[in-house]
Amino acid sequence: MSKQGQALSVLVVSTLAFTVCFTVWMMFGVIGIPLKQQLGLNATEFGLLTATPVLAGSLVRVPLGIWTDQYGGRVVMALLMALTVPAIWAMAYATEFWQFLVIGLFVGLAGGSFSVGTPYVARWFPKQRQGFAMGVYGAGNSGAAVNKFVAPVLVVAFGWTMVPQVYAAMMLGTVIVFWLFSYSDPAHRVSGGTRFVDQLAALKDPRVLKYCQYYSIVFGGYVALSLWMVQYYVGEYGLEIRTAALLAACFSLPGGVLRAIGGWLSDRYGAHKVTWWVMWVSWICLFLLSYPQTDFTIRTVDGPKSFHVGLNVYTFTALMAILGVAWAFGKASVFKYIGDDYPDNIGAISGIVGLAGGLGGFVLPIMFGALMDFTGIRSSAFMLLYGVVWVSLIWMYWTEVRRTELMGPHTPAAALPAFAR
Repeated sequence: MSKQGQALSVLVVSTLAFTVCFTVWMMFGVIGIPLKQQLGLNATEFGLLTATPVLAGSLVRVPLGIWTDQYGGRVVMALLMALTVPAIWAMAYATEFWQFLVIGLFVGLAGGSFSVGTPYVARWFPKQRQGFAMGVYGAGNSGAAVNKFVAPVLVVAFGWTMVPQVYAAMMLGTVIVFWLFSYSDPAHRVSGGTRFVDQLAALKDPRVLKYCQYYSIVFGGYVALSLWMVQYYVGEYGLEIRTAALLAACFSLPGGVLRAIGGWLSDRYGAHKVTWWVMWVSWICLFLLSYPQTDFTIRTVDGPKSFHVGLNVYTFTALMAILGVAWAFGKASVFKYIGDDYPDNIGAISGIVGLAGGLGGFVLPIMFGALMDFTGIRSSAFMLLYGVVWVSLIWMYWTEVRRTELMGPHTPAAALPAFAR
């Protein structure tokens, strides 16, 4: 097979593998609802339950990215997926809260697949197409939506224990397909003389820290809301689990599938422009989503009148869908930054940035639960995310926008031909 054919095959089976891994990673977003009732969990404990797999998947991202650079993505990805199969199966036999947390840590290893597949796929494509290639691979985030389509049906028909059993079989089948249709290229590996400590030194780079901040919202926020939204719909709007999961998928599906378009836009217009607009769209959506359901009474000349202000389920879902699209573009644009700035160290840098995003996905659901227990306001989750977006916008303004020349020979407009100015 030609190199181009191998590259296409690698992209397809890697995206399939990442989709299945992400589906498994998000499993608690649905089965956590019957488990919350079965175990008598409060909102904070529910947040911890859903976030535990995310923690494991986040912590292994840096070493997995480095091992991918050194040993190749094919071997690392296949071994990673194979290791999760027994843990996924064992989930069906857990009965205590602590058992779910421990097994969840091992199931969560599937989330580390992102730091394996990103450099593995990127190195099969030329630099001018890497943004698109990484975007296509990142579309595996749509596994969060797949989970919302598949898991509720299994829960209602057979009970929650069927979900991990089906997912274990699905993961095992994916390991076999991936190994049969993926390839290795020794030229893609980093020299064996590169030390672990040398690659981690990138943490001292302020640009890496900035990209970590961006990714903590566009990916961490995406993961957190994917885990949180089904129970939010059930609690806020009184929907049953299948309807709630279907509406939650309106956020998860575009947030995953459209990442490829975000990669193409980043290749065409640059990572900065795409990320800048993503943050502003996020700011607007989260501002509106933050407003809680409110009833108030005012005195008028005709006597007291009561009013209700709040998002109905349709407006709420539309705003969530827009937010999902924005974050899909943002996830791709952040990794376009990495491909442009660190072409020879994609694995390690993507692992570090992926770790930050994953930790955001771990911390945020716990904070959502703690805020709801403390305030009693469900939309406090969006208030928190609104504040995180503010941090990203301010950081981007001071480090990127403010440094852009508005006049002179080095302005963006000066690079255009005369007729286009």
